[in-house]
Amino acid sequence: MSKRKKCPLCDKALPACICQHITAIDSDIELIILQHPSEVKNAIGTARILNLSLPQCQIIIGENFTEDSMLNTLLNDPIRQCFLLYPSDDSVTADSLVNDKHGDIATNVEKMKSTVNMKRTFILLDGTWRKAFKMYQSSRNLQSIPAVRIDAQQASQYTIRQTKIEGGLSTVEAGFLLLSTLEQDAKKYQPLMSAFEYMINFQIAQMPDGLFNKNYR
Repeated sequence: MSKRKKCPLCDKALPACICQHITAIDSDIELIILQHPSEVKNAIGTARILNLSLPQCQIIIGENFTEDSMLNTLLNDPIRQCFLLYPSDDSVTADSLVNDKHGDIATNVEKMKSTVNMKRTFILLDGTWRKAFKMYQSSRNLQSIPAVRIDAQQASQYTIRQTKIEGGLSTVEAGFLLLSTLEQDAKKYQPLMSAFEYMINFQIAQMPDGLFNKNYR
């Protein structure tokens, strides 16, 4: 049996290609997505939307990032201030960073104060909640990064992939809310959600009659 042809850019099956719905968004905020291997070939994964839409977004694949050279180079960059999007007990809200231009919230305050123009990098975990938790617990270098959380006002629109975690969001939804909050500009990042909504609606349209209402509502 021959494999279904995939789009070389979005890595989705050609009929499900989302490229024409991707809009390049000029953003200075850097996103690093740590992707669990199980998400790489996921047909309904959303990290790729962020990666294709944002010029300063890259994906690193793995489970334990403690010794990951690419990530550690970023974390040790003296002109980069890194945050982890993760709701740990000591996390701060994304809103609190809006007026924190010089990194006073970061744990290494002296280092951050020594440089005025710090490059902000936000790290997102891409995987189910259980796998993301495992990634966080096993990656010692992630646990020393200041953690940031976002408070979702609405339920996730990821209707074709269910979660029992209250407030659980897809990776693209989390990225959208984070960036919109940091720049106080939801309209700028709305194309992320438009591409996401197209992907969702396409997948629902491929389901047999009644399946979505029976299993996903």
